Amino acid sequence: MQTQASPSVFSQSRSYFQQVTELLQLEAEAIAQTSQRLQPESVQSVVQLLSTCTGKIVLTGVGKSGIVARKIAATLTSVGTVAIFLHPAEALHGDLGIVQSDDVVIALSNSGETDELLAMLPSLKQRCVPIVALVGNLDSTLARQANVVLAATIEREACPLNLAPTTSTTVAIAIGDAIAMTVATAKGITPEKFALNHPAGRLGKRLTLRVADIMHGGTDNPTISPDASWLEVVTGISQGGLGAVSVVDEQQRLLGIITDGDLRRAMETIQPVELAKFQAGSIMTRNPITAMREWLAYDALQVMENRPSQIAVLPVVDADRRCVGLLRLHDIARSGLL
Repeated sequence: MQTQASPSVFSQSRSYFQQVTELLQLEAEAIAQTSQRLQPESVQSVVQLLSTCTGKIVLTGVGKSGIVARKIAATLTSVGTVAIFLHPAEALHGDLGIVQSDDVVIALSNSGETDELLAMLPSLKQRCVPIVALVGNLDSTLARQANVVLAATIEREACPLNLAPTTSTTVAIAIGDAIAMTVATAKGITPEKFALNHPAGRLGKRLTLRVADIMHGGTDNPTISPDASWLEVVTGISQGGLGAVSVVDEQQRLLGIITDGDLRRAMETIQPVELAKFQAGSIMTRNPITAMREWLAYDALQVMENRPSQIAVLPVVDADRRCVGLLRLHDIARSGLL
């Protein structure tokens, strides 16, 4: 291995910015070259193995290759393919029991001569497990004994000494990402399926969080009748603390809604002497825009926002238009959906 640094990249006369950008370019070119080195038959075989695997994908490697293996395992799992990392040293002391005959093993090693990996091979072969080698040295022991080889060969590391794993790990990660995404496509991964593994992320919440999960219902959703008095309207809004109160009939079917704003505007026009005969139905917004419990919260958000004047609160109704809750824009924002 050559250890002399390339003066064009590592010259002391060049600025730090120049060195960083040139090293980035070096790694980018290595990835581009990798796309030319990969054999179509090998890629086809690996994607077929992983996408049809009835067990799990077991990734293994030592040192920096082990870190890359962990990352690839996490990526595969996040897009719907069960994958785990198995440390070779632990495997040799009992953890090989994790590997079953319906699994696929992906072994990472730049040199292809990592002692711990090679020591695992006889046991893996006894289990008749397909072995994929993601390796830099195509003439190595690991490459020769693997069922399929993915070439992660590089010309040099992005290291002044050409020693620290840098370009080699970048290339290995890039190959792992490309394979994982292709497997996801082959298995028909959809945004909905992706969201099932990412419930806490914004995308996951957009595809899984329902109105019923964040609305205010039951005792948190006070309602009033259309002939409710001025004091009953004020009490209903204050009791719920939601900035609005729903107006319903005797069967709890929604008739309208009164918001804080409706109340303030009414106060500007109603004379004190008229308060005694005031009824809620006179100031409510009739047949308001509504949501349903089973709606995605994100869809309710679109209803609230995509209009000339935004709606801050939505009554929630069932199929018979009975009022079952209230949903505020504040609730959606607090859920992390925005």
